[in-house]
Amino acid sequence: MLSTPLETVYDKQLRCIFPDRVAAMPHMPLAEIARIADVHRDTLARAPNSPKVQTRLGEVMRILTEASDMMGDDLAKAAIWFRHQPLSGFDGQTAEEPVAAGHAQAVVTHLAMPRDGVYA
Repeated sequence: MLSTPLETVYDKQLRCIFPDRVAAMPHMPLAEIARIADVHRDTLARAPNSPKVQTRLGEVMRILTEASDMMGDDLAKAAIWFRHQPLSGFDGQTAEEPVAAGHAQAVVTHLAMPRDGVYA
């Protein structure tokens, strides 16, 4: 069973996370999603189910889902947090910045810290 945020972006016919739906959640242009996924924006339209696109969009969705869970299942707040809230220990970067640099796991670890009783 998929989480509610993932259900909103998953395309059952294509069997993949659909880039346009991911872009709509944090109100980002598709070009920004392409930058975060480290692919050309045309790749999102031509090959949305490519392994690289799906891996990177999956990372974004995992982070948004976990942040949403921490914020009372408010996906809109999680999207704002992802784009605008500086993270402690990341030199003032938002979650979006390390994810775009290929360090999504560091953000996932950061999100797990408060849940595990560690001050983030």
